[in-house]
Amino acid sequence: MIGVELVKLVRRPRTWVAVGLLCLLPTVVAVFLATTRISPPPGQGAAFLSAVLQSGSLYPAAALALVLPLFLPIAVAVVAGDAVAGESSQGTLRYLLVRPVRRTSLLVAKLVAVVVFVVGSVVAVAGSSYVVGVSLFGAGDPVAVVRALPEVTGSSDDAVAGTGPAAPAGGRGQVGSSDAASGGQAGATRPGAGTGDGTVVADDQAARERAQASVSSLSGEALSPADLAARLLGAMGYVTVSMLGVAAIALFLSTVTASSLGATLGALAALVTSQVLVSLDAAAAVTPYLPTRYWLAWVDFFRDPIFLRDITAGLWLQAGYVVVLMLAAWANFATKDVTS
Repeated sequence: MIGVELVKLVRRPRTWVAVGLLCLLPTVVAVFLATTRISPPPGQGAAFLSAVLQSGSLYPAAALALVLPLFLPIAVAVVAGDAVAGESSQGTLRYLLVRPVRRTSLLVAKLVAVVVFVVGSVVAVAGSSYVVGVSLFGAGDPVAVVRALPEVTGSSDDAVAGTGPAAPAGGRGQVGSSDAASGGQAGATRPGAGTGDGTVVADDQAARERAQASVSSLSGEALSPADLAARLLGAMGYVTVSMLGVAAIALFLSTVTASSLGATLGALAALVTSQVLVSLDAAAAVTPYLPTRYWLAWVDFFRDPIFLRDITAGLWLQAGYVVVLMLAAWANFATKDVTS
């Protein structure tokens, strides 16, 4: 069954259209940045956009920041919402279950196909944006990146959403706030700040010796290419897990309704509601349990040291949503009277 579902996923034009559109947005943004050489001011726009002109190897991180708040969740919700409800609305689910196929096996196969789509989408966005970024902006000057990145933000909320000054340490932001100490400190002590030209030149030389062929973390520390690649992989993995929470919501709703559009819209409504409540002080009691609360904590992979508090909390939260909602989907689908 898993092989059949994967073949169906690959053969559907919708799959490739969704992945293509996800890759297209970062490409369009990169072309405009490369053409105009005008990047957003530090602290505004998506994370890392203010530094990609100095280093195209950072563009995969910027691309994730561009697609995560809206486009990637919509694509995942569409695919997951259609998994079961689509078969039901087309009238093929009843005939599919007439065959000697256990409902649990069918649901697991649907889940595996959705997981493959999520992983493939994240990898496609990161891979295509790396090629585009390096082609248009080059590997970059490590010193320029060291100077630019500490000013991007002090918290993962502002890094991605571009909401302005860093939030107080430990405070709640829109989604996934983190401590601002490292980013602020690095911004205050970046090479050459508040010194004369001679000192700046000396600091530049020292930085080149320390950060040759490297980029920097949000804290201003140099990252080797291998370290940057590892952090990018960590960010991609975290984004994938976050999107599995979206898939679990949509897949559960797909077992409840016979309309794939209804399941998709229901999942998106849940995410929009979560976003609104996360930014509402009156909802502080439920904020830690909302699905979008820690979405943007992946930015903390690019700090030195890595801030694990929000990353760990986000992983546990998404795991809880996946386990609970998939058990609910199984309980409903295994006992559902399929008449369509």
